[in-house]
Amino acid sequence: MTNPPPGGVAPLKVLCITGWCRNGSTIIGNILNEIPGFFHVGELHFLWKNAAGRGVNSDCGCGRRLVDCPFWSTILPVGQPAGTTLVEHADAVIRRQLGSVRTRHTWRVLGRGLHNEQIRAHAALMTQVYRAVAERSGSSVVVDTTKIPGEAALLARLEGITPYYVHLVRDPRAVAQSWSKPKGYVYAMPPVKSTGYWTGFNLASHALTRRYPERSMFLRYEDFIADPEGTIDRLLRLIDSDPAANPLTDRTVELHTNHTVTGNPDRFTVGATVIRPTDDSWRTGLPRSARRTVAALSWPLSRRYGYEFGAADANGKG
Repeated sequence: MTNPPPGGVAPLKVLCITGWCRNGSTIIGNILNEIPGFFHVGELHFLWKNAAGRGVNSDCGCGRRLVDCPFWSTILPVGQPAGTTLVEHADAVIRRQLGSVRTRHTWRVLGRGLHNEQIRAHAALMTQVYRAVAERSGSSVVVDTTKIPGEAALLARLEGITPYYVHLVRDPRAVAQSWSKPKGYVYAMPPVKSTGYWTGFNLASHALTRRYPERSMFLRYEDFIADPEGTIDRLLRLIDSDPAANPLTDRTVELHTNHTVTGNPDRFTVGATVIRPTDDSWRTGLPRSARRTVAALSWPLSRRYGYEFGAADANGKG
């Protein structure tokens, strides 16, 4: 159950997208960002790491460095102890994240909650930060596409926060193909590693949405691109928002500058954006040997999610 907000303060909705990377969360978040009262923060978990130069990209979606961004430069000092530098504060936050809210910690956070001082300190900071984001952006719904289930599990413990969860899944073969080449500031990853992460993140995400079924939704990336407008309608209904606010028309959305912390490099795209109806480049772009590897490592979950493997995936023939 969500903790009540402080006296006189309206509860804040946080729509949290979980699952493994390269699953379409950035474009979904940026579509929602076009709705009045919604604010897409990108992957908030990495704010401190990236701002302090510890991450792979220190730029905001607006094109400025996070420390120079007119929005994030006012959020970064929130919760920073007096007499410390941004780097010192960021390093302390990163240590708490690594020790308390990684994907492997999901079940512990779900079961034991705020069980030690480290996680209580992180929960206090995140409560302050989400509130500050809402106040400075004038939003009532914060969209967080961090995707780390351990961090997402903490949301239900934050005072005055009402979390909603979307478990977003993409075909592991498409994910492996997407990771096979670097893109902008995002490095490449071999199929064995990407599929291992795909399995671990999705197992943890399933545990999370199973705990909060009334405020959760399972979504396949392939179903989103098949019917983007209908998918956004479903997301809005999940959080009791009016689908009439859906910014998509005929698969097209007009994107404006955003303040995403990080995510797919396509987050910098502005202007009329069309959601393509299919995305199957992996069928020719992913070698058969890689497809066999992905099939072997992912088949139990893949079958649960409706992804079927053919002969070419199983034995390289065909």
